[in-house]
Amino acid sequence: MEIDELKDAWKNTVGGHGQQRENIMEMIQHDSSGPVAALKKAFRKQYRFIIIVALIVLNNLTHGFSEINFLFFFSYLIFCGLLSFFFYQNYRMIGRIEKMDGLIKTTVEQQITWLESRLKTHLAAVRIALLFFIALAEVLPYFQHGRMLDKWHALSPYLRVLVYVSVMALQYFISRGLSNRRFGRHLRHLKELVVQLQ
Repeated sequence: MEIDELKDAWKNTVGGHGQQRENIMEMIQHDSSGPVAALKKAFRKQYRFIIIVALIVLNNLTHGFSEINFLFFFSYLIFCGLLSFFFYQNYRMIGRIEKMDGLIKTTVEQQITWLESRLKTHLAAVRIALLFFIALAEVLPYFQHGRMLDKWHALSPYLRVLVYVSVMALQYFISRGLSNRRFGRHLRHLKELVVQLQ
């Protein structure tokens, strides 16, 4: 009698773990409000938005040859292209997690770690790009004149430095907050669900 009770208890335990795993996999892979769906949507929005911004800049570039500094704006277009590619790659990775038939915990954990690392790299790259554009804004007027940059350089150097520092500080806090709201919280939720997988 005791053996039968132990068998039943074991079946219930195994069955409970199986049901829990199915529920978690459902939340990860198929739930439209789950973390994978939210990350996919966020990455898709990001790369499409950047492409639209780049096209708008390119359109303005073709209508103002005499007033626009080509190096500055072509650098911006290259930056937009790289960002769009970055978000598209993340979108594809999340899509692979979504399509996995049997979620392997270690594989998904590795991909989550990789995504977190890529998002940190993205934030650092955006800050470096901002410094690059600040350097361009300061150096280009010595080699090439444009009405927009000449007006900027007519301002006091102290005022320009104050604006640069303010822009860097704003970018630092705003980009961290936006990255956390768009991606970070969903990645943390996904990590919590993956930890529960048996």
